[in-house]
Amino acid sequence: MAAQPQREWLEKDYYAVLGVSPDAPAKEITRAYRKIARENHPDARPGDAAAEDRFKEASSAYDVLGDAEKRPAYDQVRTMGARGFGGFGPGGGPGGSPGGSAGFNFEGGDIGDLLGNLFGPAGGRRAGGVGPRRGADLEATLTLPFDAAVTGITTTIGVTSEAACSTCSGSGAAPGSSPRTCTVCGGRGTRDDNQGLFSFSQVCTECGGRGQVVDTPCPACGGRGTEHRQRRVKVRIPAGVEDGQRIRLKGKGGPGRNGGPPGDLFVRVSVGGHPIFGRRGRDLTVTVPVTFPEAALGAKVWIPTLDGDGVTIKVPAGTASGTTLRVKGKGVPANGSRPPGDLLATVDVAVPSRLSRAQRKAVEALADATEESPRTHFAAATPFESGQFEDAS
Repeated sequence: MAAQPQREWLEKDYYAVLGVSPDAPAKEITRAYRKIARENHPDARPGDAAAEDRFKEASSAYDVLGDAEKRPAYDQVRTMGARGFGGFGPGGGPGGSPGGSAGFNFEGGDIGDLLGNLFGPAGGRRAGGVGPRRGADLEATLTLPFDAAVTGITTTIGVTSEAACSTCSGSGAAPGSSPRTCTVCGGRGTRDDNQGLFSFSQVCTECGGRGQVVDTPCPACGGRGTEHRQRRVKVRIPAGVEDGQRIRLKGKGGPGRNGGPPGDLFVRVSVGGHPIFGRRGRDLTVTVPVTFPEAALGAKVWIPTLDGDGVTIKVPAGTASGTTLRVKGKGVPANGSRPPGDLLATVDVAVPSRLSRAQRKAVEALADATEESPRTHFAAATPFESGQFEDAS
């Protein structure tokens, strides 16, 4: 049974639930929530009721602290509750209200008034009642081949979570019937108990704070309106997605409560490697082996491209090993306003480990014809006295 917001906010320290300080920035709160959600998600720890409870509690905390409008309202309610409203604690009277489960009004002013329009029509909740609640955000991981991440792909992923009951479509009522507005609270989800100067508001015991009553519960979900099942979600991966990037699918998360909107699904992409190509942002990389004659004399060399066509590049005469040549437009494809990337081809002069007799004679002839050492600058950069170093041989 859901408690009404003012009571729940007074009783629960959402900062402690997420393990952050009250002055923590929004990014820290988000990181803390995601860590708890990953560690305690029902998919990660199936059958662990305690982990599922922690997951749900963290989701409730993030629903408030992760909202730029709800968080300051929550802080104000907690601050005023700590001050005791002139000597009265969160229970509503000296020593607490009977049963200790009610919120309270003072001189006609409900604590919920502190929330302004947050719980009114603009916030999607009925004033004074439990009202609609947004569904929890979910996370999933999608592993993609290298080429699919570069070119983009539309695929589906399986998500196991709470979802709207497929039998009653989330209403909680058996097929052929519908929930009715609670006649005790008039759909507010709360009942007021006026005691002179003070007015105590409690969750309606008839409808459990939902504002609606299900006379004939759905046989599949028992009236909850949700079921735990796997569903397939379609996701479009844009061209150029990077390893570890998260994609948000709005409205594809957990189902809302009491008519509230669903949460979002965040898909974290894991990109596999490739035997030939690498990646540097929107540029692709490839290593191109060339022979010494090709590097020394220059040559035209065919290299592969990710699209399968391949291109021929010109290796200039005298190209050193490690030189990178750029092929325009053969990297990550264009995406929206983003131009295509390039293909960066790095030359690697291949040195044969074994030489034939003819090759050895040719190399020896080249050595005899070579008059200048490429290491003459060593002597100028490192002066030393004759005999300072003995011959290591």
